[in-house]
Amino acid sequence: MDIRSECAHCSRPMRIRIDSDLNYHSDDEGCEPIVFVPDVDFSKLEDKCIIHAF
Repeated sequence: MDIRSECAHCSRPMRIRIDSDLNYHSDDEGCEPIVFVPDVDFSKLEDKCIIHAF
């Protein structure tokens, strides 16, 4: 996966590449993203979307 986003703290653009084993890499110096998979049981999710579950 190739993600183009920005830092929530300083708004600096960043590019993060994540493989299927959740290994990630960024060429942007000083970029230290936190990559995780939310622990959500989608079969029991009552919210409209995963964002609302948090």
